[in-house]
Amino acid sequence: MNKLCTVVFVVFAFAKAYPQGPPITEDSPMLLGAGSYTIRVISESRKLDIGNATYIPLMLHYLPTSNTEVSVNVPYLNYDLNGVSGSGLADIRLTGKYQFYRKDGKAKTFRMDAKTVQTLPTGDKLDLMDLSMGIYSGYYGIVAGYESLKIGITSELGYNWMPDGTLDVLQLKAGVGWPLLEPQYPNKQLNLYFETANMWQTERNSYQFMYAQGIQYARKDITIDLSYQIPVFQDISEGPEFKRSIFIGGRFNF
Repeated sequence: MNKLCTVVFVVFAFAKAYPQGPPITEDSPMLLGAGSYTIRVISESRKLDIGNATYIPLMLHYLPTSNTEVSVNVPYLNYDLNGVSGSGLADIRLTGKYQFYRKDGKAKTFRMDAKTVQTLPTGDKLDLMDLSMGIYSGYYGIVAGYESLKIGITSELGYNWMPDGTLDVLQLKAGVGWPLLEPQYPNKQLNLYFETANMWQTERNSYQFMYAQGIQYARKDITIDLSYQIPVFQDISEGPEFKRSIFIGGRFNF
């Protein structure tokens, strides 16, 4: 009887836990149940060689079914670049994901999603990648992830196509999440995240390799995120040079 109770607890704790620890600067293929919503705000304070920019996106995610997700990102941007400052709406993003592969085991799961992001040119033309380009672009990629009670591993490979601009980007992201607390119910987590991003700007012949160190606290349906990102290596032939970013925010599932 005790063994049965232990197994039931572990399975239930895992089922409730794995959606609560998504990556901070990356994406995850783990989807919540059909009909669920997530609201997320994750501000980025980015320092560049030409100035500073603060990006505050309001994101709403919705799952029409258990294996599909759609989201909208309406962001606010404040910047001071080369002595020119301003604020207002940045580029709006519409995201869709479809989970085409899932394999579950005992307290572990592996999943893969097809993903697209359509970036609308609603922001200023500031040449700030992922913030405000003021030019339409379409991103297409694959997100894969493995999660167990002891570790989470995510990766993403994709291409951002900008038909009327010069910022086509091939990107490869990978990260590891390491829980510091034992699984428990109600859900309570403290996680460390080690996240990397490789970005090849194919038309500009530029390359960036970024590393982000993050920490996340999760309690029931809420997470609080903090991450610090730095360039490990970059060779920029055109556009601003990245110095560092600080991410602060959280999310609420309902």
